[in-house]
Amino acid sequence: MIKTSSNRARVPANTTNRKPQAASHTSPATVDGAAVLDSAHVGDIQGAFGTIRLDDTSAQSSWKTRLKTLLAIIGPGLIVMVGDNDAGAFGTYTQAGQNYGTSLLWTLLLLVPVLFVNQEMVLRLGAVTGVGHARLIVERFGKFWGAFSVIDLFILNALTIVTEFIGISIGLSYLGVPKIPGVIVAALVVVGATSTGSFQRFERVCMVLVFGSLLLVPIFFLSSPDYGQIAQGFLIPSVPAGSSISDVTLLIIAIVGTTIAPWQLFFQQSYVIDKRITPRYMKYEKADLWIGIVIVVIAAGAIISFTAFTFAGRPEFGQFTDAGGVAEGLGKYVGHLAGILFALALIDASIIGAAAVGLSTSYALGDVLGLKHSLHRKVSEAKGFYAAFAGIILISAIVVVIPGSPLGLLTVGVQVLAGVLLPSATLFLLLLCNDKAVMGPWVNGRAMNIFTSIVIAVLVILSVVLTAATLFPDLDGNAIIGILIGGVVLAIVTAAVVGALRIRARARGGLAAQAPVAVDRSQRLTWRMPPLALLERPQLSLTRRLGLGVLWVYLIVAMVLVVVRVVQLALGA
Repeated sequence: MIKTSSNRARVPANTTNRKPQAASHTSPATVDGAAVLDSAHVGDIQGAFGTIRLDDTSAQSSWKTRLKTLLAIIGPGLIVMVGDNDAGAFGTYTQAGQNYGTSLLWTLLLLVPVLFVNQEMVLRLGAVTGVGHARLIVERFGKFWGAFSVIDLFILNALTIVTEFIGISIGLSYLGVPKIPGVIVAALVVVGATSTGSFQRFERVCMVLVFGSLLLVPIFFLSSPDYGQIAQGFLIPSVPAGSSISDVTLLIIAIVGTTIAPWQLFFQQSYVIDKRITPRYMKYEKADLWIGIVIVVIAAGAIISFTAFTFAGRPEFGQFTDAGGVAEGLGKYVGHLAGILFALALIDASIIGAAAVGLSTSYALGDVLGLKHSLHRKVSEAKGFYAAFAGIILISAIVVVIPGSPLGLLTVGVQVLAGVLLPSATLFLLLLCNDKAVMGPWVNGRAMNIFTSIVIAVLVILSVVLTAATLFPDLDGNAIIGILIGGVVLAIVTAAVVGALRIRARARGGLAAQAPVAVDRSQRLTWRMPPLALLERPQLSLTRRLGLGVLWVYLIVAMVLVVVRVVQLALGA
């Protein structure tokens, strides 16, 4: 056990040039005085575009030095954001464009602050704690919630990867490549690229795939876009005239669900840790995240726009089928080159999505089961980590190529389960970022907590609407609006009750209890979370215990009802 006189956990100077690849998995309390769970998570930062040595303490004064540092750090934000523009996103965005034109572009701008707040909290957790999301949930909220989170994540991720291979099969089909060998080869490429034993090599492959997303740009210009119409769609919120309120609402929820997903939280936190990023480089990682968000919004806007202009005034407008139909339409009305570029972009997005989602699973399992879990390690040094990744990738690919697989139902299941689980994932993220033993001077401020609480309330309401619409397909627009209004009222009442309870508790505790505890943020750049063994389990208030209990009941009921509904559809009931 390490003895420490303060909460500060520094990396000793004598760790320079340590070779983490040769180190064995150790307990959290034996790796450089910090809480890292795998010794390979300590060492030089080896990015796709540069390396920062562990003993590098040079001042970031000149713009050239800052640029080199940014290039070395860049990666986690880009990969998680571009990976989110995956096969499911292609399907959702093309549906929005083909059925409703550019009228729903405004939803993308609303998602920008939500994306940043969620992912900024995640990267902060990773850099400060050195411990993955799943393990933190286990340690701070108990084995039940840890197991629940990991099992749910595993199921949802497996289904999500199935949709990635559906996207790959659609793209390959348009290009004339046979489905079965094409999907299997793609799966082997994903597994091979991840299993090289070099973090830097993997990230370079991902950067190639990130640049591959730029294939969408020429399609946009080939579609003869109307820039005024695009600007109007982005800046003026509207609902397509004459459209079904229920259909539009569900599509907006799908856009939210495909842009913000639970796997992103688990992946980015673990990837930041595996890349060995520390609080010293927080501002560079935030810049990386902003670059990723800008790219994802531009790509999503491009997909909606060129789909809208391709099908406007044509018989296929409002008759979306799938991404394959969009590729055919682009080839028919814009040109064969546009169809080919779209198919290649779809395959590219699906591959990076499958890799990121698969890694979020194996990282989480490594965290919880105590396995060595780092891309810096060779396959022989982290068999369980790579076996979990390869297993979920190959099984998902096999499901896609099995004749008669209910791929449509699996896609529906992904959308609904993601909607059900996202509020709980965001809630745990918020609680962890307010845990002073975990975050020290990096805990959330009041404004961040208020905004995130509002986001969680909105996500819960949208989750209820999506679940209800799945269970009751005939739900009309009035019913959906009623659920939305009821949810808003309930959220306001809940906030008022919680606020009143806190005021009452402070009044009982006297003036000292009313004064907020000041957080010393002067040591931010050097503060790291101490080993988990040194942290006491937090004492949850009655309000939080009640909230977690209600959340548990909702998750169980919603998931059971969704599974029952999917089974009914599968049986043709």
